[in-house]
Amino acid sequence: MKRSRPRWNEPRLLSIIVPAHNEEAFIRRTLRALDAAARDAGVPFEIIVVDDASTDRTAVIAAAQGARIVGADVRQIAAARNAGARAALGDQLMFVDADTIVPSAALRAAVERMGAGAVGGGASPVFDAGTPAWARRTIGFTVWFMRTMGWAAGCFLFARRDAFERAGGFDERYFASEEIHLSRALKRLGRFVILRERVVTSGRKAHAYSAGHALWVAIRMLRPGALKRRDQLEFWYRSGER
Repeated sequence: MKRSRPRWNEPRLLSIIVPAHNEEAFIRRTLRALDAAARDAGVPFEIIVVDDASTDRTAVIAAAQGARIVGADVRQIAAARNAGARAALGDQLMFVDADTIVPSAALRAAVERMGAGAVGGGASPVFDAGTPAWARRTIGFTVWFMRTMGWAAGCFLFARRDAFERAGGFDERYFASEEIHLSRALKRLGRFVILRERVVTSGRKAHAYSAGHALWVAIRMLRPGALKRRDQLEFWYRSGER
C-alpha cells in the first residue's frame, strides 16, 4: 500500500548532524545543548555525529552522550555533512558545527519554519564570551552581509530533506563556502529563511590568529580556486577544527 504524503505541518523526525574532527574539547557541551533544545521543543529527533578521521576521543564522548556515530575519512566539511545526511532517518535536517550551541528558541523556530513550508534556512551566530574584540566586530559585519544576501552561516543550517536532495546537498568541490552554495541552491527551490534567533559559536579561531593574520588569510581566499584547496584554508582545517 502506498503511503500518503504527509503535510509539512505534521510531526516529523528531525535529524541533527554534527560533523567533527578532533572535537573532544567541545563536543560534549554541544550535544548536551542540542539534546536539551530538541526535548524542550518537543520534537522527535536523532543526533548524528560524523567522526571525520578524529584521532582523539571525539567518537567515544559523542557516543556516551547518546549520539549515533557515522565514520568518515574525508577531512572536508561538505563531504562530512553529506555523509551525515545520507545516514539520517529524518525528513528534516539540521547541520550544526561541533563548537556551536543552539538554544531551544532557535531549534524550535527552525522546525516551525520547515513545518510551515520553508525549504530551509539558518541563524546568525554570535561569538562566545572572551572572543577578541576584532573578531566580534568582524563577525558583526559578516552577519550583516550574510543576512542581507539571505545566506545561512555554516555553523547552523537546516533544510527539508526533499529540498536538500533536490539541491544536490553540499557541493563537495569546495572546502569552504559550501553553506553559501547550498543557501543559493535552496533559495531557487522555495522560501529560505534567516531566523531572528541566534546561535552561539566558539571564537577559538580568533584566539589562534591575530587580526592581521586573519586579514591575510581572507585575502588569500580571494585567489581563483583557493576555496577548492584544503591546503589554502588553514583557518578552517587546522588540527582540531572541523
